[in-house]
Amino acid sequence: MEIVKLYGGHGRVRLYNPVYQKIPVLVHGGRPICESMVILEYLDEKWPQQPLLPSDPYERAEARFWVKFAEDKVSCSGMIYQTEGEKLEKARRDALEMLTILEEHGLNGKKKFFGGDNINIVDIAFRWIAHWMGVIEEITGVKLIEGNKFPLLKAWMHNFKEVSFISENLPNREKMAAFFRARRSMILSSA
Repeated sequence: MEIVKLYGGHGRVRLYNPVYQKIPVLVHGGRPICESMVILEYLDEKWPQQPLLPSDPYERAEARFWVKFAEDKVSCSGMIYQTEGEKLEKARRDALEMLTILEEHGLNGKKKFFGGDNINIVDIAFRWIAHWMGVIEEITGVKLIEGNKFPLLKAWMHNFKEVSFISENLPNREKMAAFFRARRSMILSSA
């Protein structure tokens, strides 16, 4: 049996990721793999029977494009959660622009998930929208995914959280909200 350990806490971060000292870190065979998307590509290559990237080269390139987009845009929700006033309003506009792009070009109405009928690396890259975004909206009072503006994204969020291995591993919403509320208060008071 192979031992694979994913570190999401900060206890051993310096040991396993001395360069960036960030989580997550996957340790497999005693060797660390750092950064979320690098970990996912490693898993895809190590266990090809459970593919995360499409086999078609064009579709694989397209998936990598959307992963890069997700990495570039994750800061939108972070800025909403870390700012107030004019900066918060700019972050809200940026987040709405990103969500509109996903609605119109990422999901484009033909798919249950970004990769089709099954979760792939793009869905995992945007996982923060499915669970974390609602918590960010709750603690900041900034509503982004409301009404009928993003029906495809709402359907995707529902589909994503309904997959058993996703729903069984999502962090507790109340604990997340309490953590982010306290952290936001600390960030805003030190600004």
